[in-house]
Amino acid sequence: MQEKKHPLDLEIQFADTRLQDVISEADLRKWVEAALLGPAELTIRIVDAEEGQALNKAYRGKDYATNVLTFAYNEEEELGEDDPTQADIVLCTDVLQREAEEQKKTVEEHAAHLVVHGVLHAQGWDHENDDDAEEMEQFERDIMEVLGYPDPYAE
Repeated sequence: MQEKKHPLDLEIQFADTRLQDVISEADLRKWVEAALLGPAELTIRIVDAEEGQALNKAYRGKDYATNVLTFAYNEEEELGEDDPTQADIVLCTDVLQREAEEQKKTVEEHAAHLVVHGVLHAQGWDHENDDDAEEMEQFERDIMEVLGYPDPYAE
């Protein structure tokens, strides 16, 4: 979606190594870059259900593992053009694999969508109301199309 590459400091952590043979660091970087609207300092951490549930419970008060968690550290700040978005994005292998199977998608295409979704959240996008959700989902569709993936919201 972007016209130029934005500066990106990306750390990737495979705390759960089950996806390491399916998703490369190059894939993760490409997906992040496609959704970036400005400079960023991000960590993507791939976790198992136990860690995902613990994080979701501790930070959101929800006692279950979820597919993606975004911890945006400066989304409330007014960022200058050169100020990086700072966030941690956590993907849960167990939920990602289960959802991919249920939605008849490959793990790769579902992971790509979750990364794009998480990166947009890190930059202040949300889906708290219908209008915001519609706008965010369309932007995700556009990014996924540029990346060569099908519509992540198609039934």
